[in-house]
Amino acid sequence: MYDGIVQDLIDELGRLPGVGPKSAQRIAFHILQTESFDVSRLATLLTDLRERVRFCDVCGNITEHDLCTICRDPRRNQTIICVVEEPKDIVAIERTREFRGLYHVLGGAIDPMRGIGPSDLRIPQLLTRLGAADVEVEEVIIAADPTVGGEATTTYLVRLLKFPGLTVTRLASGLPVGGDLEFADEVTLGRAFEGRRVLET
Repeated sequence: MYDGIVQDLIDELGRLPGVGPKSAQRIAFHILQTESFDVSRLATLLTDLRERVRFCDVCGNITEHDLCTICRDPRRNQTIICVVEEPKDIVAIERTREFRGLYHVLGGAIDPMRGIGPSDLRIPQLLTRLGAADVEVEEVIIAADPTVGGEATTTYLVRLLKFPGLTVTRLASGLPVGGDLEFADEVTLGRAFEGRRVLET
């Protein structure tokens, strides 16, 4: 639609997840029309991101060091590992301030339709951590997304993690706060029934 470099920028921005053609065009024109927008800083940050950010050697979280801040924190409970699909899931869980253990990032979920199998995930690294002699892991919490891929990954891991003395749990799922029963799908409602608990009277 536009000539040369402007269209190239719009096309490149449009490749970002969640950015459609119209959003890409708005961002491109914002960069062009806003004199205070620091293009060189953005370019430097993107370059630094590629060069300095890596994945934690232990858990797979993003970091600028060999180990992420969570793996380096001696106050974390070393006996519990929460397994998540992506590093962004760690941020969501940390915001709750409810979990004080460690994490393990799989790097995705099993999805045969996209050609992603167990061998494409960081499952061997998880098994290595569980088999290490220096720390006795007592519980693995599977916090996979409530999707078909997440369910397949959870089922696979439950069958695989048969270690003596290891408890494997999964996050409860069900009705969201403020939601209406009439709008809940069958799977969510079924999970809510499965995860029901006794109320103290």
